[in-house]
Amino acid sequence: MYVRRPGIVIRPPSEAGSFLLQVTYGCSHNHCAFCGTYMFTRFARRPLDEILAEIEATARYNQGVRRAFLCDGDAMCLDTAELIPILDRLNESFPRLERVGIYANAANVLSKTPADLESLSARKLTIGYLGLESGNDEILKRMRKGSNADEMVTAVRRAQAAGIDMSVIVLLGLGAYEMSREHARDSALVASRMNPRYLSALTLMLIPKTALHARYRKGEFEVMDARSILQELRWFLQDMDVPGPCMFRTNHASNYLPVAGDLPRDKERMLAIIDRGLADSSMWRPESRRAL
Repeated sequence: MYVRRPGIVIRPPSEAGSFLLQVTYGCSHNHCAFCGTYMFTRFARRPLDEILAEIEATARYNQGVRRAFLCDGDAMCLDTAELIPILDRLNESFPRLERVGIYANAANVLSKTPADLESLSARKLTIGYLGLESGNDEILKRMRKGSNADEMVTAVRRAQAAGIDMSVIVLLGLGAYEMSREHARDSALVASRMNPRYLSALTLMLIPKTALHARYRKGEFEVMDARSILQELRWFLQDMDVPGPCMFRTNHASNYLPVAGDLPRDKERMLAIIDRGLADSSMWRPESRRAL
């Protein structure tokens, strides 16, 4: 079955084996200064009949789907009444379905009532991915994130209370050298308040034609070197005081040093790995192997 897909489709690393089902095109916000993913994709809702037809076509040759992921950038922007028939058809079509994932931002989660979120969770939408990026409101404002830290904390707590585990992403280097310590500290404080089930750190990589890249070319933004990024990661992890259990990872290809463990249990072990990395640059991922 040929499916028209404007622009590019991305998914979290943990959704590598999932059935990727496009329900929207692009991102309803699409103003973040650092993000170039949907710059050339006009936001639109995909017609429901196309979505259901793709589910049915996939089910004809693959009844073994266990995980599905709803694309694009923030499919949670769809109303609950729009998501329910999609989730119902997924559950009807794939008897082994275990979970459905989705990108979300704070505004989209907060637009839904606790009852809405519980209804989605009951239909196996049980993991959401939210980019905190930074816990510092000044950095969030500069990056045109569209939500402040308190709003994102409320969104994560509301989703998890409804049975939707949240995977939260922090973006190292987003405060540049100027605000590195504040970025690390405030991101740790906010992430701790969220107490997400999953937490990951990515490292900023500038994308040509984005607003942040334009600032960099004008000398208004500095890209941090590898050692400074690792120091920022150490500050962040050091300041984390999450109740847990929280799985923390820096295994994304943008990062210089892979670290993984459960918080708070493995905090000291992970800090020791970062300390070894700070002392030994041979442990770093080479620039040529970093990617988004």
